[in-house]
Amino acid sequence: MEIRDKGLWAQEEILDFLRERLGRLHARQRLGIETEHEAQVFGQGLNFFHIENWYSIHSVIRTVLRLTGLYGRGQRNAGDVQVRHNPITSSRLPAAFDGFTILHISDLHADMNQKAMQRVISLLPSLSYDVCVLTGDFRGNTVGPFVRAIEGTAEVAALLHGPSYGVLGNHDTIRMVPALEAMGIRMLLNECVTVEREGSRIYLAGIDDAHFFRADNIEKAGDPIPEGAFAVLLSHTPEIYRQAAHAGFDVMLSGHTHGGQICLPGGVAITLDSNLPRRLGAGAWTHHGMAGYTSVGAGSSIVAARFHCLPEITLHRLQCR
Repeated sequence: MEIRDKGLWAQEEILDFLRERLGRLHARQRLGIETEHEAQVFGQGLNFFHIENWYSIHSVIRTVLRLTGLYGRGQRNAGDVQVRHNPITSSRLPAAFDGFTILHISDLHADMNQKAMQRVISLLPSLSYDVCVLTGDFRGNTVGPFVRAIEGTAEVAALLHGPSYGVLGNHDTIRMVPALEAMGIRMLLNECVTVEREGSRIYLAGIDDAHFFRADNIEKAGDPIPEGAFAVLLSHTPEIYRQAAHAGFDVMLSGHTHGGQICLPGGVAITLDSNLPRRLGAGAWTHHGMAGYTSVGAGSSIVAARFHCLPEITLHRLQCR
């Protein structure tokens, strides 16, 4: 079987693609940042400590859950992906887009939990939406091979209909972009696209990872958007909510936090691994007139277990005020 048939690319093909897709300077810069920082536990990014890069903690958490007899329950929870519905109302939304629906999938970590991926796959055929957006973290680990993550994502992507757009997360490498785009997901790397409906337009922008690699550029992504136009920003992390709101975006869709993943009763997160107010850690929120939504993710990070925070995929329905 050809490499390309499996959705995989040889190293030289990846480099050639990235130079053509991003430009020589951008490609060299992004690859250099990854090589220098991706395995760091301390320093860099918006947080000083990066628990997902501290691999010894993974086995510690699993051992503790097993000893307490909770691991099986946590695994079952992690596979129980829910469909959430979130209305977004705006006076700036063109009338032609009233009812326009965005399917939001985040934090697949597609190589970590087969039960969660099969649950997502079972849910997708029954959903009705106009576009799909994927807000990063396709891979489970933050370094190393990504073949299984690409293969798992491809199974999900094969069931998506209509246009699909994505951004990279802090677990992802830029080297995944050729394979992701080959399966029909248009990756937005500090870029913007126009969505048209009945002669009207809205704008969808996406930024590169802002949490760890700090490769985001909201100015570049938003510059093509006309003043006063309705615009949605995709960002893996919600931590850049201030910048997004003051740049004039109407909506920001993100993930990264997993809603805490292992939470106390009532969904109280022990940690969000993020530098942001807790009210922005999961679900719908607003800031400075911008509607935001932080997905708790479809997959799991570090360990495939969840407590008091079930995984999700979300349907955002745009509505005119």
